[in-house]
Amino acid sequence: MGNATGQEMQLMRCTGQGQVFFAEDSTMLHPIELQGDAVCVSAENVLAFDEGLQYEVRRIEGHGIPGGALFTMQFQGTGTIVVKTHGTPVVLPVTPTTFADCNAVVAWSAASQVVVSSQVRMRRNSYPGDTGESVNLQFRGAPGNFIVVQPYEI
Repeated sequence: MGNATGQEMQLMRCTGQGQVFFAEDSTMLHPIELQGDAVCVSAENVLAFDEGLQYEVRRIEGHGIPGGALFTMQFQGTGTIVVKTHGTPVVLPVTPTTFADCNAVVAWSAASQVVVSSQVRMRRNSYPGDTGESVNLQFRGAPGNFIVVQPYEI
């Protein structure tokens, strides 16, 4: 499957009877069950999903995002997505002032609006070349919308 930048995302299909075990770099794995609803997941956090789910690769562009864009996969339908995280994820409700670092965001309600926001962040431990600026995503949506973040940045 190709995306808007011409980069390829490799997918592997597993068929037949039996069990398949997935893992990557000691990450934690979390199944997300969809029952006709939709969710967006950062493409880097998708490990596996049911073939019956509809999916679309989306690109969130913004000044300061590493690589110029954040690639996400929007899933819809009935089935399971297996999401990987570094550490135990936290689920937060979407409010008018919900912000999250773009590197820590794992997933969110597809109905939420996402706005890229550059914010100044004060750090105690900086490194040469660190601007102290981080790119945050602001999430807006109706009651019941959520975001999932992990305690890890790339």
